Amino acid sequence: MDIQTRQDLRGDCMLTEVSLDWRGNPCKPNKHGGMRAAVFVLGIQAFEIMAIAAVGNNLITYVFNEMHFSLSESANIVTNFVGTIFILSLLGGFLSDSYLGSFWTMLIFGSVELSGFILLSVQAHLPQLRPPPCDMMSEAHCMEAKGFEATMFFLALYLVALGSGCLKPNMISHGADQFREDDPNQSKKLSTYFNIAYFSFCVGELIALTVLVWVQTRSGMDVGFRVSAAAMAMGLISLVSGVLLYRNRPSQGSIFTPIARVFVAAFSKRKQVCPSIVGDLVPSPSVHNLMHINKFRFLNKACMKSHDGSAMKESPWRLCTPAEVEQVKVILSVIPIFACTIIFNTILAQLQTFSVQQGSSMNAQLADSFKVPPASLQAIPYMMLIVLVPIYETCVVPLARRLTGKDPGISPLQRIGVGLFTVTFSMVAAAMIEKKRRETAVGSNELLSIFWIAPQFLIFGLSEMFTAVGLIEFFYKQSSAGMQSFSTAMTYCSYSFGFFLSSLLVSSVNKITSSSSNGGWLSDNDLNKDRLDLFYWLLAALSLLNFFHYLFWAKWYSDTPSPSTVTTHEEDYRSVSSSKHVGADQDVP
Repeated sequence: MDIQTRQDLRGDCMLTEVSLDWRGNPCKPNKHGGMRAAVFVLGIQAFEIMAIAAVGNNLITYVFNEMHFSLSESANIVTNFVGTIFILSLLGGFLSDSYLGSFWTMLIFGSVELSGFILLSVQAHLPQLRPPPCDMMSEAHCMEAKGFEATMFFLALYLVALGSGCLKPNMISHGADQFREDDPNQSKKLSTYFNIAYFSFCVGELIALTVLVWVQTRSGMDVGFRVSAAAMAMGLISLVSGVLLYRNRPSQGSIFTPIARVFVAAFSKRKQVCPSIVGDLVPSPSVHNLMHINKFRFLNKACMKSHDGSAMKESPWRLCTPAEVEQVKVILSVIPIFACTIIFNTILAQLQTFSVQQGSSMNAQLADSFKVPPASLQAIPYMMLIVLVPIYETCVVPLARRLTGKDPGISPLQRIGVGLFTVTFSMVAAAMIEKKRRETAVGSNELLSIFWIAPQFLIFGLSEMFTAVGLIEFFYKQSSAGMQSFSTAMTYCSYSFGFFLSSLLVSSVNKITSSSSNGGWLSDNDLNKDRLDLFYWLLAALSLLNFFHYLFWAKWYSDTPSPSTVTTHEEDYRSVSSSKHVGADQDVP
């Protein structure tokens, strides 16, 4: 029987969590889980990213040219769409951990995403669902999509957002759940799985940004949306094909209830003197190693038994377990790390919006009969990463393991830091090239080759290999059993906030830089009249400041946890007299 041991957040001792097969029976180690099961999850991940990337990365072209929204409004529509996808990942993580389980959550919301793609293809195919054709670059007044046209478009778009958002965190967590943490060999493969999952993501992105975007450009967006629908259907087939091999985590009930109990219990005992550290409590012959966070110590009061002379047993809303308290501390401690990746994803938003339009203003002719679709430039980093990720896993990681003695090679926090530093140079390159492109177009009436903007994509791809994978691995490993999908969803929230911040920055920059004689850096539909280069320099400066901000919080977090031996006999823990800790901690809110 495949048993994964964990510290139960509701009980008072070590319990066991049984991983279940599709029938609800305990799994067998030689039959369920492992890479053979994870490969089917990698399949849906590759097909789903293929479908969504082909839409999201070229969506600004469709919104601008076909739906006739202004350039800045089109950019905001795209960033709001992508931001909504990632904020909805919280819903997907919550439903999975609390009620549905990751497999059923993926199956249900994958079907919702498929319906959105089908509706988008219908909307793009029928002329009566779009405004009359009009050249936004040359004609002064093009009719913008309104009324029923806009309603159909946004309904289809946000069905895709709902499905994709709820699907994303569960693909990562369900794949990681196939590796048993109580098996040293499989536990070591977990970091490898995250790298392979990112490789699968890169393959899906590459196909989307080359083949599918080429289909969209050559045959129209209606055909492109149909191809995305077909890719999503293939992903669902891949998911269902592995159903006999999956290890499924049982749902735990509401994951927010234990967290809420800690805050309620700590507040109700706010006047008591809290213990200094959990590790100083009464020793017990039965112990379990639990990571102790030596901050937010006022929350330790949630574990203290009331000393009001009453012998009555306290409710869970007044007396919590040490594991509950420590998990809440972990969640509070990782929030600053999460916040430091928002600027990184704001930069990603520019590569999916303004950089695509930047490419549209350049010479995209590769041969007499072939033009490079501007959105396909986003495939450049993934071409590089398909080579670099295997090299990183087979060469860099083993070397780093020997040097550091850690299974991942370098820690997730170090990996995130490398990415946050590198991404600054993506915006530096973008600003320099945009300045040259604009001067050449205005001064000499010539168009630079579209490949001049390749460096900004290459640098971002390299930084994403470190930041994206490091963040997912960091959050998954910090979460307790029963919260992996929700914790993974928090990483996607960083994408969401990054894209929403992009929309806010565009609007704010236009408002601040506007005057009576012009409308701001990004207010025109013509990049030759806008100052996109200055906007890129602003993002480069924000990114560099964010990196130093991250260094502070990464050091703060690294200094926070310390391995501590915590008694698993709750009554031993709760019966400790508060007088034992008088003077040890006077932190009373």
